[in-house]
Amino acid sequence: MNAPHDTKSRPGAFRLYGPQFQTSPAELYRQMRAQYGPVAPVLLEGDVPAWLVIGYRELHHVLSHPEVFARSSRRWNAWDLIPENWPLRPMVMRTPTVLFAEGEEHRRRAGAISDALAGADQHEVRQYATQAADRLIDGFCTASKADLRASYAARLPAVVLGRLYGLDQERADVLAEAMTTMVDGGPDAVRAQQFLLKTMGELVAARRRRPGNDVVSWMINHPAALRDEELIPDLVVVLGGGHQPTTEWLGNTLRLMLTDDRFAASLTGARRSVREALTEVLWEDTPTQNYLGRYAARDVELGGQLIRTGDLLLLGLAGANSDPRINSGPDAQGWGNQAYLSFSHGEHRCPYPAQELAEIIVTAGVEVLLDRLPDVELAVGADELRWRPSPWMRGLVALPVVFTPVPPLGGQ
Repeated sequence: MNAPHDTKSRPGAFRLYGPQFQTSPAELYRQMRAQYGPVAPVLLEGDVPAWLVIGYRELHHVLSHPEVFARSSRRWNAWDLIPENWPLRPMVMRTPTVLFAEGEEHRRRAGAISDALAGADQHEVRQYATQAADRLIDGFCTASKADLRASYAARLPAVVLGRLYGLDQERADVLAEAMTTMVDGGPDAVRAQQFLLKTMGELVAARRRRPGNDVVSWMINHPAALRDEELIPDLVVVLGGGHQPTTEWLGNTLRLMLTDDRFAASLTGARRSVREALTEVLWEDTPTQNYLGRYAARDVELGGQLIRTGDLLLLGLAGANSDPRINSGPDAQGWGNQAYLSFSHGEHRCPYPAQELAEIIVTAGVEVLLDRLPDVELAVGADELRWRPSPWMRGLVALPVVFTPVPPLGGQ
């Protein structure tokens, strides 16, 4: 077998970038499955090779065996292909974050994150998310149109997470915008990452001088005794892991309810339809569609492919959720089936408190919007909506809508 980073050895590899992937990733996953099965050779931006695991059972196996499929990118056998300005570098570079930690170090740092997030009072978060949603809607409800992506779906999680970090709304918006730039992997991705690290360093220094009742202070004072070089990048990870998927979960749920007749018929009043929509999005249009990554600790066979030591495996969360061996379509899933892999699995999965907080934010966001603007509808055809270019996140560039203007509530 040729060297794993010889792109000529993979003439049939699928590119995880470009118009086809951006527009119709589900079709691309179907083509991959037909040609290669549950594990497919792919190329990232710059034709950097990797494996995409799109089989549900295979991905579950990878996530359950960190001793074989390790987390640290120091194991990657293709570093010699990666230039300093590679737009996806922030997602793989060997920063000392909890994402790349292994073993006891990971358990210590992940425990501090989970405990800090669990310290948030869910009732207060729900109340604040509802109030924040009303304030954001007040900003555009007197018009007859809005972009729900920019004015609402991207801002609501930022405002609530900013509150958890002890930030005002303006600073939270700035950080959220930088996080989007980094994750989309464009030419400014590396600069955005540097800005986030610098800003978080300033925040940690401020909280060490004057602790508050917030996630940053709770992590600083956790028994794990995290050092600044651990705290700062981990706080960036928590912010990105909270803002990006929650934004797209909210946006994708609103898109589903505005474009699918099964939900459109009950936009006013049927609260169970909101829960159904949230769950269906996690199965069919999950916000984190792919995730970096795992690195083979030794040669291993997976899904009929020989994975070489140091090969990069991408976690195909969307592909695995749509695996026909376990998913025959949205109607067959039922709104109570939560076996999706949208929050990953195993020791590196999204912490349960983070998942609970995200669901609180998204539920409040959908319900408040539909209460306030009951006749809201798309301003363009569903096929005119465009998707973000990110290989990792599945979310819209914009969600333009029209509605009958209503007066602001104010006073909150």
